[in-house]
Amino acid sequence: MTELVALYGDDGLPTGEVVSRAEMRARNLWHGATAVVVRDTAGRVYVHRRTDTKDVYPGRYDFAAGGVLQAGEDPHRSALREVAEELGVTGADLRPLYETDYADEHTRYHAYCYECTWDGPIHWQPEEVAWGEWVSPARLVEMLRELPFMPDTVANLRPWLDSVTSSAAETG
Repeated sequence: MTELVALYGDDGLPTGEVVSRAEMRARNLWHGATAVVVRDTAGRVYVHRRTDTKDVYPGRYDFAAGGVLQAGEDPHRSALREVAEELGVTGADLRPLYETDYADEHTRYHAYCYECTWDGPIHWQPEEVAWGEWVSPARLVEMLRELPFMPDTVANLRPWLDSVTSSAAETG
């Protein structure tokens, strides 16, 4: 079955045009996507490595679950679907962080960024995730310097990460 994707305009809203995911990737068209940072009640962040078969940034590390909005899909529902598919997180209360735009030679999208707290088990989708671990925000900052991370997640969630690490430094 062909996955259909709604295209987005410069205003960050759907244009009404729908294309296949394959065409969106091939032409690097503007679309919508979600990113969900998963934290536990201890404040740790779940970091994972993408499989080597992913269509964009294979094998890179990530600290958000997320993906492309399907045509007609609400961003919040998409975020819930993606975090459930990738990490097995279901029933978590997603808190909207903000919206932003990202573009490079591989992908261009309007991002809907969320955060949730989850103390339940993590169950990877084997097609999407090859490894994962809970890490402190300070360790995440170290990992960002040491390992190849998703450039879009790093760019889109930099304000969130800066806020979390400055809060941890103030209390720690």
